[in-house]
Amino acid sequence: MAIYTLPELPYDYAALQPVIDAKIIELHHDKHHAAYVKGANDTLEQLAEARDKDQWGSINGLEKNLAFHLSGHILHSIYWQNMTGDGGGEPLDKDGVGELADAIAESFGSFAKFKAQLTKASATTQGSGWGVLAYEPVSGKLIVEQVYDHQGNVGQGSTPILVFDAWEHAFYLQYKNQKVDFIEAMWAVVNWQDVARRYTAAKERGDALLLNP
Repeated sequence: MAIYTLPELPYDYAALQPVIDAKIIELHHDKHHAAYVKGANDTLEQLAEARDKDQWGSINGLEKNLAFHLSGHILHSIYWQNMTGDGGGEPLDKDGVGELADAIAESFGSFAKFKAQLTKASATTQGSGWGVLAYEPVSGKLIVEQVYDHQGNVGQGSTPILVFDAWEHAFYLQYKNQKVDFIEAMWAVVNWQDVARRYTAAKERGDALLLNP
């Protein structure tokens, strides 16, 4: 039985136009994300078979595959919820997301400085990857991470709350090789309500990382 399943989109394919074309959303969700879900489930089956047979010759590859596909599934699941056709702008107290706005200002100096850092981190990922705003539980601050592929170069224990997909499949049909144009456009569809809920949830369970159990 499959452990992981492809989540439904919270909007129709055309909901994020003109920022992201409907065909991109369809292919990205129904093909690419679905492939990560299948990859994670297939790898779990292969690991179960390895345990049953006590055969570990492929363990390194299987563990790498599990991290790759599972992280791809998780990041994409966040990505869809992070966007809305009615989004954009910046988080403001009058919109009920003042706590997130304060955290961004405290962690980065201002929203403008945060936006510049996440934009640059996303647009300059080498090859395939993500720009990520994450809650870091040791400091209790927000940090920007540059994630290679889906799982590399991240702080252990950090919780992603806003993710920008910088893989070519996320934008190439519409933006060609202009990754920076896509990232700049992404700010117009950020769902700050969703990001704020994720920030609150991450902060409330911040002690889940047991440095001194």
